[in-house]
Amino acid sequence: MSLPEVVTREEWLVARRALLAQEKEFTRQKDTLNADRRRLPMVAVEKEYTFEGPEGAVTLADLFDGQRQLVVYHFMFDPSWDEGCPACTAGCDELSAGLLAHLGARTTAYAVVARAPYEKIAAYKEKRGWTFPFFSSNGSDFNYDFHATIDESKAPLEVNFRTRADLEGPEAAKLHWILEQEQPFENPGFTFFLRAGAAIFHTNSTFARGTEECSDSYGILDHTALGRQEDWEEPKGRSDDPHRAIPDFAPDPAGEG
Repeated sequence: MSLPEVVTREEWLVARRALLAQEKEFTRQKDTLNADRRRLPMVAVEKEYTFEGPEGAVTLADLFDGQRQLVVYHFMFDPSWDEGCPACTAGCDELSAGLLAHLGARTTAYAVVARAPYEKIAAYKEKRGWTFPFFSSNGSDFNYDFHATIDESKAPLEVNFRTRADLEGPEAAKLHWILEQEQPFENPGFTFFLRAGAAIFHTNSTFARGTEECSDSYGILDHTALGRQEDWEEPKGRSDDPHRAIPDFAPDPAGEG
């Protein structure tokens, strides 16, 4: 087993201060990246999508649950499987009521969607003791259109924004295994939506290691068009009632956001 080098407290402090400088630079770069995410253009969602949930059929608009934004986690659960993906399951085990409440305080809803029939989803959800919103997209084009299920008989191949032509190139040699996968296959990720009146827009998606950043409230909000809705964020004007930079997800004491 490889362990860190043993040094004196003074030597450790020198090394830690050097790392702190790197961390601060990374934070500044991350703030710039998040602002650029918020500046992404958006695409109108014009197709009607129907999902199955505990109360029957619902629409994409219903998944917003009255909020301005919607975060969809694409859970890998093929209709032929009896249980969901172990890695997706581990991630969902960490979903808490507090996380959903914090997102809701920033006008953002969260829903998990899988392609398995709702009966299987409901049984698996009960087995795991989950209470978060979990819907089936079975029978709709939702998974195919947002590249959470790869099936070239349904839609052109696109994996993490790379097309078949991109993946066939020599510079993508490490990703050629994707082309050898038997289709259909599931592709986990997050898709982010914004609602403006009755109109719904697709603002962002993230896959592969990009999903690692979406495990806490700020990490998820940083991928949305409205962001954290705090007064320091760029671009300005994304919130009518901006919050101060206090991660308590509650109204400010002075009622300022």
